[in-house]
Amino acid sequence: RAGDCYDNAFMESCFGTIKTELQMTEYESYQDALRELTEFIHYYNTSRLHSALGYLSPSRFETTVPPLK
Repeated sequence: RAGDCYDNAFMESCFGTIKTELQMTEYESYQDALRELTEFIHYYNTSRLHSALGYLSPSRFETTVPPLK
């Protein structure tokens, strides 16, 4: 089947956020890049507030909002 623009929309959104919020730089090593990306993902999930989640972080949202049934 031919792909369409919505097949990869979620990942494109994630990559867009990373490109916007991380300082795009050349890293000395793969390990340096991996460390910065890991730190950003931790920050994004535990500290960064999301308007779509009622200005909670994703981890706080998961622990305070009851799951949908």
